[in-house]
Formats: sequence, C-alpha cells, structure tokens
Amino acid sequence: MSKTFDGIDDKLADWITQQPLFFVATAPLAADGHVNLSPKGLDSFAILGPHSVAYIDLTGSGVETIAHLKENGRIVVMLCAFSGPPRIVRLHGRGTPYPIGTPEFDELAPTFKSFAGTRSIIRIELDRVSDSCGFAVPRMRLEGDRDDLIKWAERKGPEGLEAYWDDKNAASLDGLPGI
Repeated sequence: MSKTFDGIDDKLADWITQQPLFFVATAPLAADGHVNLSPKGLDSFAILGPHSVAYIDLTGSGVETIAHLKENGRIVVMLCAFSGPPRIVRLHGRGTPYPIGTPEFDELAPTFKSFAGTRSIIRIELDRVSDSCGFAVPRMRLEGDRDDLIKWAERKGPEGLEAYWDDKNAASLDGLPGI
C-alpha cells in the first residue's frame, strides 16, 4: 500500500506536476506550539531535482511556515489525487525561506510564474519521498484557480504589502520571528 522512493523520478514528477493543490505542514520545536497546515494552489510548485523542490510563498494572514522553518527547518509537503487513481505523496525534508529581494530568491524566481503578493520562495531539500494509497480521499472536480489573493495583492501594491507584512507577518502565532 505504500512505497518509499530514492527521490523524485520522471514518472513521479509527472504525477506531482499534474496536482492542482498541495499542502505544507510545519511545527515549532515547543511542545505547546501551534502545528501549521496550509493549502497551496496556483502554479506555484517546482521540482528542482530528485531531492529538491520549491514553491512560491504568497502573502497570507500568518507567517507560520516561514517562522517554523527559520527555527528548525522541518517541513512536509503532501499531494493527493482528487481525480484518477487514488494516491497520496509526501515529501519530507528541510526547508529554507528565501525572502523576495535576496540573491537566492532572485536565482530561483525564473523557475516560477510571477505572482503579485509573493513574499518568498521556500526551497526544500528532501530526505524522504513516499506515497500511500489514498483510498479514502474523495474524488473532486477542479473548477479553476481562485484569483482573489492576487487581486488583493495588486490592490495593496508594493508599499501596502510591505506594511501588511510588518503588521501581520512579523511573528508567528507562538511569537517566533517571521518576516
């Protein structure tokens, strides 16, 4: 029912790139800290190699992923097949956030489409790639991407986004440093 892979091969890469949604989970070191799980969409995920992936981190109401990665680096990405044969893939690794304007961001940015509201690129070096059955994951139809976040970010403009980051993304729920 499950398999662990040596890395992301071409067949698995093809399946991953067909998924319109992925989830990112992180946690702080503190036992009483808040575990974070975030859905991600749009065309924001890239496979950089058999043991490396990255995604565009868009502005959000919180900054948990960035704060957790800065503290301990632990991250897992999960993708589920909502159509076609059932399958769940998990990509475990160590993530690093590269804020907009850093040399690492600038190096990775051409890999992705440009999105208003981008605040960083999260790069993940994988130490475990596995799949499982997904037999209980429901079948669903994709109606399309939502553009609400992009429109919101465009209305804010660069200065408005920076003010928002200062106000809402400076620290995590547990007080860890964010942006």
